[in-house]
Amino acid sequence: MTEARGSAAPSARHTPGTPCWVSLMVHGMAATQEFYGSLFGWEFVPGPQQLGPYVRALLDGHEVAGIGQLPPDRQLPVAWTPYLASDDIDLTAETVRLCGGTVGVGPLDAGDAGRLVIGSDPAGAVFGVWQAAAHLGTSVAGVPGTPAWHELLTFETVGVAKFYETVFGYEEEPVVSADFDYVTLHAGGRPVAGLHGVGHTLPRDRGPHWMTYFEVADATASTRLLTDLGGHVLRPPHDSPHGRVATVADPEGARFALIENPR
Repeated sequence: MTEARGSAAPSARHTPGTPCWVSLMVHGMAATQEFYGSLFGWEFVPGPQQLGPYVRALLDGHEVAGIGQLPPDRQLPVAWTPYLASDDIDLTAETVRLCGGTVGVGPLDAGDAGRLVIGSDPAGAVFGVWQAAAHLGTSVAGVPGTPAWHELLTFETVGVAKFYETVFGYEEEPVVSADFDYVTLHAGGRPVAGLHGVGHTLPRDRGPHWMTYFEVADATASTRLLTDLGGHVLRPPHDSPHGRVATVADPEGARFALIENPR
């Protein structure tokens, strides 16, 4: 993980390639809203229904994330999915295919909000693409309850880094280390996401996947609250160069991280 914080609410379109939204598809919408509402202080309003029931999470009136209902006949993993900004989603979808990725959904109109694609990279990690219209994406950052960072956990970074760079035009900054496989992706001159090659330590039931870090004021207190709400701690709070971090899962098993940034 690297530093990519800010406190200003985005007021314009996100730079192409920037994570602009994060969405979770679940089986139990009501229980999930109760969990995240209690954990992060989110409130919820209806969102586009093109893929089924969907709500947008608000923090002090600002849009933060989305939660949708999984179709009952689809056995899909419950996971947080980052959406990467695009100015031409049809071209992006075609480039995903040409570079060895897969487009599973879309390009699809989401009412007047924008257009979306859900795809996967050559290693199988699922991500979304968003071309904004009325809905620009997450509109607040740098405060507790907001996405702070997105990181891909994958087998190795070399191949997938080339994929994301070609599709989204990223510049990369590898960590030069014999035993640490990490690449930071830059868009618009700033770090926006990370790729972490962890080899065969990937969870067998997950494979390569994106991890969203949510900012919290106190990682230890938030982890305790998460447990009380029915969540699970996968790695307890620990110090990192970028703050205190815990890896956790919600009651349906969606993995994410809590980060308490140093003040």
